[in-house]
Amino acid sequence: MSVLKDKYVNEVVPALTKQFGYRNCMQVPRLEKVVLNMGLGDAVQNIKILDSAVEEMAAISGQKPVITRARKSIASFKLREGMPIGCMVTLRQERMYEFLERLIAVVLPRIRDFKGISGKAFDGRGNYTLGLRDQMVFPEVDLEKVDVAKGMNVVVVTTAKNDEEGKALLTLLGFPFRK
Repeated sequence: MSVLKDKYVNEVVPALTKQFGYRNCMQVPRLEKVVLNMGLGDAVQNIKILDSAVEEMAAISGQKPVITRARKSIASFKLREGMPIGCMVTLRQERMYEFLERLIAVVLPRIRDFKGISGKAFDGRGNYTLGLRDQMVFPEVDLEKVDVAKGMNVVVVTTAKNDEEGKALLTLLGFPFRK
């Protein structure tokens, strides 16, 4: 069992039960999945960017990403329906907890001028979205092979009913929100 999951079971569940007055342990919000998404608009002109992004995403997440394709054509961007324009990975269970451990303890402190993450990026249903400007903050990425900085989104999906419960869950797990 990962350290973060152990922390959830032993510390977070009792604290949330006390804070929100849950009568059943199944009412306590929990992490459902983490989705990593890398959108690459430049892949329309240069398909090799997508290949390097897939390699980097596989190194970061520990599993092979799915290539996402355009849903509809946009003539001004020279984009046709079905063209590959990004990649994504959905992490669940142990891989999810291991990734979040690395994100909280290693990656976020490596961001330049880091003062905490915004507490306003919740979607109204307790899910949190974090945008990273470049993938080079991950220690798994080989800096010599990186040709261009690619941003990525990290979506943490929870079973919380509202933003207040979701933020309390992520705060107790160790997410460094700004004061």
